[in-house]
Amino acid sequence: MESPFSRTEILLGSEALDYLGQCHVVVAGLGGVGGYVAENLARAGVGRLTLIDHDRVGVSNLNRQLVALHSTIGRMKVAVMRERIADIAPNCRVEVHEVFLDGRNVYPLLAEIGADILADCIDAIACKVELILAAQSLGLSVFSSMGAGNRLDPAQIRLARLNQTEGCPLAREVRALLRKAGGSLDLWTVYSRETPRPTAPAEAPTAGPGGRGKTINGTISYMPAFFGLWLSSAILQHALRSGGFS
Repeated sequence: MESPFSRTEILLGSEALDYLGQCHVVVAGLGGVGGYVAENLARAGVGRLTLIDHDRVGVSNLNRQLVALHSTIGRMKVAVMRERIADIAPNCRVEVHEVFLDGRNVYPLLAEIGADILADCIDAIACKVELILAAQSLGLSVFSSMGAGNRLDPAQIRLARLNQTEGCPLAREVRALLRKAGGSLDLWTVYSRETPRPTAPAEAPTAGPGGRGKTINGTISYMPAFFGLWLSSAILQHALRSGGFS
């Protein structure tokens, strides 16, 4: 019977494919970027994924998120993605956590998960910084997505260390907060040099996770996908190099 990874094996070789099967990646955030990261890692043969997201699929997600279908509206994103991966790569071990990450829970959760690599695909800046700091303190390799919203031009997307990004307001804020907290800026990021378009007016603060007004970004179908694909590529190539496969 033909293997679902036979084409990947032609490209990478059987030993490299076996090595990917031993890798464990945690994907934090399953929105427009994170969904593509999780799926592409599973399709490439990564053997273990831990997915973290507190949110449910909403109607406004339909324009860009893999988990968003009319049939999945109202369901937890982690549950939908776990089922999707099971239908693609049944041997991939997928664990899920329905939790909003913050400074109180992120370190113990990452320590419990015990992954090798973090794919940071969350939007909330303070939580993003707490996640990166916790991952760095635990020795995880960190790959982080910056802002894909309010942009249209995929030719402006770049992969760079955080301290080498330019023209991205989110990256600038993350740099400042990490520097203030004593974190390292030496982590890979996907970002855009395109000047972002204006956001919608901020929503009123809510009583839910985070308890603050949410800024609504404009989005287009393909931009988060591009970010997710770039991040997936960086993670996979890093994993292969770490295993001695260049």
